[in-house]
Amino acid sequence: MAIIFLLEQVLNGLLVGAYYLLIALGLSLIFSLGGIVNLAHGAFYAIGAYLAVSLAPWIGFGGAFFASPLLVALLGVLIERFFFQKFYRADPILSLLLTFGLAMIIEQSLRMTFGAAPLPFSIPPALRGQVFVGDFIYPRYRLIIFGVALAAVTATWFLVYRTAFGRVVRAGVQNPDMVGALGISLQPYMTAVVALGLGLAGLAGVLLAPISGVHPAMGAEILTAAFVVVVIGGLGSFWGVIAAAALVGVVRGLTIYFFPPAGEASMYLLMALVLLLRPRGLLGERIQKFE
Repeated sequence: MAIIFLLEQVLNGLLVGAYYLLIALGLSLIFSLGGIVNLAHGAFYAIGAYLAVSLAPWIGFGGAFFASPLLVALLGVLIERFFFQKFYRADPILSLLLTFGLAMIIEQSLRMTFGAAPLPFSIPPALRGQVFVGDFIYPRYRLIIFGVALAAVTATWFLVYRTAFGRVVRAGVQNPDMVGALGISLQPYMTAVVALGLGLAGLAGVLLAPISGVHPAMGAEILTAAFVVVVIGGLGSFWGVIAAAALVGVVRGLTIYFFPPAGEASMYLLMALVLLLRPRGLLGERIQKFE
């Protein structure tokens, strides 16, 4: 029974890592290409959750599952066009202040619109229940989150590493001046990357809404963990973020099992250790800011 309980904690840790990954992956892509440290990224995760709560009574959970990330991605296009574009060549501290202010505006807007109290949002009846494997029992909905996160990350990998779009994005991350010299404008690619990154955050919001609850500050709560994953994995590294998300999730899950008071602190201690041994992160690359 102890082994089964330990396995459950590992799976719970991987589950936490899966939704950290959905947020951190978009965060890393936006920074890698545009040099924007998006402190508002968690706010778009919250928008995805609130959209799911608002749309589900009208189009069902399945409809909200597809519509919410798409609407967040479209909002990301507007944010990139009207805000981010002006700061690609500016001092990074300015984009930091911009996105911090944007995060505060979004959080307060959600509070004024929906109230400060958490909103109820339960798992759809069709997705409830348990999966039994011998003596091991695990909630069906959590396995669905694993599957969706895996599919989303696989699709993102295919887009970045197996398409012409991805080749330009990767070249833009490594050497934006060379891409510009070839006559390729990175601007539309940056717009698409922001839409993709924020759409992934919105997807995480939809998936986690029935588990973590829906409240205005939910984005701020998860943003710190997403930054930890990006820093541990290494800026500009797709596989580094994936490895870091799994590592952070498992370390957190095992720490909660053996020493519960240190559960949340474990990821920060892990980050400090990684930075001491490898300042660029596990698989960090040398990157240049988008011009």
